[in-house]
Amino acid sequence: MKKLYRFILLLLMAVMACNLTAKTNFVYVKNGRLWKGDKPYYYIGTNYWYGAILGSQGQGGNRERLCRELDEMKKMGIDNLRVLVGSDGAKGSICLVEPTLQKSPGIYNDTIFDGLDYLLQQMSKRKMVAVLYLNNAWEWSGGYGYYLEQAGCGKAPIPAINGYDVYQKFVKQFATNEQAHTLFYDHVRHVLGRSNRYTGQRYIDDPTIMSWQISNEPRAFGKDVLPEFEGWLSEASSLIRSLDPNHLISLGTEGTMGSEGDAEVFERITADPNIDYATIHLWPFNWGWTKKDSVEENVGRACQLTKEYIDKHLAICKRIGKPMVMEEFGYPRDGFSFSKTSSTRGRDRFYQYVLSMIGENARTNGMFVGCNYWGWGGEANPRHVQWQVGDDYVCDPRQEQQGLNSVFLADKSTMKVIRRCVKKL
Repeated sequence: MKKLYRFILLLLMAVMACNLTAKTNFVYVKNGRLWKGDKPYYYIGTNYWYGAILGSQGQGGNRERLCRELDEMKKMGIDNLRVLVGSDGAKGSICLVEPTLQKSPGIYNDTIFDGLDYLLQQMSKRKMVAVLYLNNAWEWSGGYGYYLEQAGCGKAPIPAINGYDVYQKFVKQFATNEQAHTLFYDHVRHVLGRSNRYTGQRYIDDPTIMSWQISNEPRAFGKDVLPEFEGWLSEASSLIRSLDPNHLISLGTEGTMGSEGDAEVFERITADPNIDYATIHLWPFNWGWTKKDSVEENVGRACQLTKEYIDKHLAICKRIGKPMVMEEFGYPRDGFSFSKTSSTRGRDRFYQYVLSMIGENARTNGMFVGCNYWGWGGEANPRHVQWQVGDDYVCDPRQEQQGLNSVFLADKSTMKVIRRCVKKL
């Protein structure tokens, strides 16, 4: 009998050990830091929103390029990619990335899901992890505008035609539109309920996924709807947690810039118990910290304002005990050029400044644990200033000038900065 008890005890211990090992395969949060396995996880990653499209076998698919670029990233030490699950809406819009994943509510383009499956399989082989975002406040992947259209609010304005003021007034309705929320929640359930056809693994069991992200740059677009906006984010994170106990959950917010300038709003939405780490974005040109005619001259100013923005949010993170990631930042090429042959002296200085902060935090056990630069252009060769069907994908979405913020493999000096900073982690 004693031998039987001993056998049962050993068996239970083995099962518990296996469960613990399986759990620690996921990136997790402990003591206000990200952890991977038994070590703190500090990283320099990139944005690769089009990864699922490249991984597909239909329009836009290029698995050979995808694998070459993943190999190059891994060789550089980049192991964290921020990726769009898929865009929403019918093709043909001048601003919408194609091909889309969700053509209409519940009607999916399986080619893109297949591409996402393949991307995750290939990333897993290279021990890379992904942050997958599920929605978008902006027009380039459908997002808010798409869900409002489907909820009967009329046709979403196109900023390039109607202006951003008109667009923002329209999408402001998303914060209060329960039908649009319901359609989004149905999409969340569908995505999180998927199994990878190449690995047979359920998405919710796949440690290749580091985090589910509610939206790219979620905004209320009006102070009067902030309570409803905060309620939606809390409801969405609660739903994701109920479906998936394994993965981290993040907001995708820009910080105070995406919180109607209100630091208390940022603190409240980030302090939500279902949100595991803070996110901020940073765009010196978009925010007026540098100008088209003085990109190089304004690097010092951009760096100073960048430090102030980071420090302000780090103070909040220390107060709520959560690590922080700057998952988007970019800087234009010299002369505000879009050409791959133009110089990047200003960008190189800015990247050096930002990326070195991650190394310093890694050495001092700081709470600024990672960043994803915007973004990976890889081996692409833009053919037009505005993206057209058949063009290579770069990290500049369709509504932006191709080459504006993308970093290409041909940008030797910028690549050297990234490699040098990664090695110091």
